[in-house]
Amino acid sequence: MDTSTAGWLVIAVALAAANLPFFNDRLFAVVGAKWQRKPLVIRLLEMTALYMVVGFIGFALEANIGVRFPQTWEFYAISGCLFVVLGFPGFIVRYLRKPHG
Repeated sequence: MDTSTAGWLVIAVALAAANLPFFNDRLFAVVGAKWQRKPLVIRLLEMTALYMVVGFIGFALEANIGVRFPQTWEFYAISGCLFVVLGFPGFIVRYLRKPHG
């Protein structure tokens, strides 16, 4: 897999993973729970776990392409903020959209 394809793949997976907590009420879209609506705190914890999964996928793809570059705290701060921004459409749909009818 070339660098461009791997980069776009990570972005697509990050977009899907950042919105996943907001589009369902199951834990990680698999495990059913006792609540009727999943609390926001659980959604944010789920986003944090999915951020780590996407990071692992990105690191694995980078290692597969060649040498993995060392990352500092700035990388994690920027990628975390980007992950939150990618999850914003799901947040809008879940909490800010007014129901019709």
